Amino acid sequence: MSTIPSRRRGLAVAGAFAAATLVLGACTNSSSDGDDTSAAVTKSGTDNDKSGDKVVIGFSAPAADHGWMGAITKAAVAQAEQYDDVELKVAEGTNDVNLQISQVETFINDKVDAIVLLPFDGAAMTQVARKAMDAGITVVNVDREFDSPFAARTTVLGDNYGMGVSAGTFVCEDAKGSKDKVVAEIAGIDSLPLTQERSQGFEDALKACGLDVDNRVAAEFTVESGEKVASNLLQAAPKIDYLWNHDDDQGVGVLAAINNANRDEFTMIGGAGSADVMEAIKAGDSVLKATVVYPSTQAADGVKLARLLVQDKSLSDLAEIEVPRQLKLAAPVVTADNVDTYLPSAFRS
Repeated sequence: MSTIPSRRRGLAVAGAFAAATLVLGACTNSSSDGDDTSAAVTKSGTDNDKSGDKVVIGFSAPAADHGWMGAITKAAVAQAEQYDDVELKVAEGTNDVNLQISQVETFINDKVDAIVLLPFDGAAMTQVARKAMDAGITVVNVDREFDSPFAARTTVLGDNYGMGVSAGTFVCEDAKGSKDKVVAEIAGIDSLPLTQERSQGFEDALKACGLDVDNRVAAEFTVESGEKVASNLLQAAPKIDYLWNHDDDQGVGVLAAINNANRDEFTMIGGAGSADVMEAIKAGDSVLKATVVYPSTQAADGVKLARLLVQDKSLSDLAEIEVPRQLKLAAPVVTADNVDTYLPSAFRS
């Protein structure tokens, strides 16, 4: 998602392709440092904000071994702190599926009112999520979907396909009709559906303007893998006009490889929307000219929805009297023209 001149246009481009140790304790007050997602967490300013019956919410997510994942948990805690009628019980982040299952079972035994769950593995967590729903506990599924629609009352998703479309649309608009541009792609983990969806969206958007992906490699969403595969890509491709990197955390390594190779002839588009990348875009002194946002507010939205569901409220801006079964967040492109709008809610790589 020429460059995008405003926040409004960035949203419009993405919106066209988007659908709308278990340690438990009450969340405690913590101040935001102003450079991550929690800085943008607020109340909605509607009657829904009025204090109601107390809602106890269990929250579980993978380990914060990635900037985006760390921001997910921090934003969820910050969101819960906005409401005096919410008690958030936070389980220690884990990439151990069996431990996460145990965490959810503990929430069930504690008879929490709701569970906001970002599963390490959606399929593996489906059964225990269904168990929670069967026990009368409202489950909000975040980011990685369960295998069964009966495992959650509602699901909050980023738009992976839309990310690819947004990145490809940015390339097409910037290329201004040229059909001979060399486009490269550094994907994430190829076995993951989210990576496949991002790549498919990118391919489809490029096809619309007569371009395709000339060089593609896959990394592992880590700095080390990003540097390794980017080095291989740069050796294999002596000329590149556009490079889309799926993930801003692995992008730290990608940029290191680019600098080591003394390459600066191309435009780089990031993915996820880290504060580090946005600051580089704002400075205008690197190959980074844009990034596509994958919101790290998903779990915070999950907390808000869980509260609404338990208190029998609906989304105030919709005519529908029930909270929707699924919310898909937009994937806007951030450029130098609109970076100041998105920087306050960005996470650190």
